[in-house]
Amino acid sequence: MGRWSPFLAELFVSWLGVPPGRDWLDVGCGTGALTRTILAQAAPARILGVDPSDAFVNFAHENIYDPRVDFKVGSAQNLPVEDASFDVAAAGLVLNFVPDPTAALAEFKRVVRPGGRIGAYVWDYSDGMRMVRVFFDAATALDPAAAEVDEGPRFPLARPGALAELFNAAGLHHVQTRALEFTMQFRDFNDYWDPFKGGVGPAPSYLMSLTSKKQAELEAEVRKRLPINSDGMIQLAARAWAVRGGKTS
Repeated sequence: MGRWSPFLAELFVSWLGVPPGRDWLDVGCGTGALTRTILAQAAPARILGVDPSDAFVNFAHENIYDPRVDFKVGSAQNLPVEDASFDVAAAGLVLNFVPDPTAALAEFKRVVRPGGRIGAYVWDYSDGMRMVRVFFDAATALDPAAAEVDEGPRFPLARPGALAELFNAAGLHHVQTRALEFTMQFRDFNDYWDPFKGGVGPAPSYLMSLTSKKQAELEAEVRKRLPINSDGMIQLAARAWAVRGGKTS
């Protein structure tokens, strides 16, 4: 999925509309997809990326070279920064994985200065993420037990109403949501299918739990459901939901 993160980050940073020269906090920065986009598009004064994974933080340290950027290990629910020390707190593809999103929003609000902005975005797993939706629709058709790991039902926060409710409940003002949409293009079926064989994430983990015979059956069922062009190319709609709000005091 990391292959597509830059597309979303570009759409999100543009929509967030933060003026140049601001201090950014990238919560759940991972390997730095959003951080790179902020550097390229938003002319920040500085960025601090925070992530609970030592491996991700080390990777980001070693691969993003800019004096304005630093990274720390930390949790979205207990950010390792002082009160009112950033103009913007942003979280890309993170909130649905946080155990307590309400606590995370309280932390975002704590560390942002009055007049600052808070924003986030998450994949629309229930309908708008066709790459994954096709997989799980095929999987549950063959094995109803696959529904237990289907990310659509598991992530009710990944909807515009739920995101707006979370931001409003945190006391943020002028809360808005927006769909971030683009088209995923795959050269052929293998380009689409190979990421599922990586074993990381709900869909790949489910695939790797199957016998070779069941994997082949699922592959055939997915292939039947995909809109494969005459030249082998596959184009799938992709959507994430974004939300933003302001801190007034």
